[in-house]
Amino acid sequence: MRNKVLLATIFQNPEFESEPRREALADLAKLADLEYYTGDLTAEKVKGVIGVIANSAFIHSEFYAQGKDLRIISRWGVGYEKVNLAAATQHGVLVTVAPEHMETVAEYTIAQWMATLKRVYTLNRLSHAGDFSIIRTYEARGSALGLYGFGRIGQAVAARARPLLGAEGRLLVYDIRPDIQELAGKFGAVAVDDPMTLFRECDTVSLHVAGDDTIVTYDRLCAMKPHASLINPSRGNLADDQAVNRAIREDRLCYYVVDDPVDGPREVHKDHPRIICTNHNAGITVESTIRLDRRTVGQVTDAIQGREPAHILNRDALKHPRVKAFLTHLTQSTGQVGVDVKYRRIPEAR
Repeated sequence: MRNKVLLATIFQNPEFESEPRREALADLAKLADLEYYTGDLTAEKVKGVIGVIANSAFIHSEFYAQGKDLRIISRWGVGYEKVNLAAATQHGVLVTVAPEHMETVAEYTIAQWMATLKRVYTLNRLSHAGDFSIIRTYEARGSALGLYGFGRIGQAVAARARPLLGAEGRLLVYDIRPDIQELAGKFGAVAVDDPMTLFRECDTVSLHVAGDDTIVTYDRLCAMKPHASLINPSRGNLADDQAVNRAIREDRLCYYVVDDPVDGPREVHKDHPRIICTNHNAGITVESTIRLDRRTVGQVTDAIQGREPAHILNRDALKHPRVKAFLTHLTQSTGQVGVDVKYRRIPEAR
């Protein structure tokens, strides 16, 4: 019996059907049978599975423990809170991510920055309601933009924002990384020691932080200027939804944009005209999905063919006897299917 590769149902989404996707899956099907899955990954789904291109559903410890053929979990994206990293490492399964959406999220952030400054959402609502008023809007040039978190996405936003701010505009950044002062200087930004400075001084604050901790509280929202906006293209739980909703209703800030659907904790925002919710779509474009497909298919292909895939989260697993047994090639692959020639390896973006 041939091994199987389980695929997240994103590969069945007709919105992102493409020739590169079809070609990548066709080549992967030469190495293993492909099967789509839904729900959590539990023990009963692991028989014969050699690899998984995973969505955000939880992966149970038993899936790893009973996965005798399992080599790799390739996360279609970068979130890994539910992959159960400790269990994967314990049982000798590699876990990879696909950081192919950095530029995409940066563009989303710039788009929302412009839309909120120009009051696009309010103008659209007024016009459809028959109110053709001319209202106050703002320019990016000369304004102050604050970036909470200055990793790869924050830096990509800074590179795009700096020309729009102009010489008189201010770009403030906050991050706990030790090189933040030097790094901020490369982007014409000023690093601040206290995140409250962003909320107090900036016309727009954008969040670019990983993790689950709530960093936006009511007191920080109350420090914002009434015309200012908060953009959250990262994770919904970075902001206290009840506090945001209250602060917006009290006109302590103008807009809150979050890349999360209006459900769960975000359901409190339903039908609020100045709280903009998008459906985890900030990192998803036609172009980024092709990169994600190529990256994840390449990672699984590498593991099946005995190469070390790119972007391994649990590098300690490389010491596991099971991993040592199947990694027969000594060179590390870039883990991405080539653009013009099938499976030609191309350099990673740095």
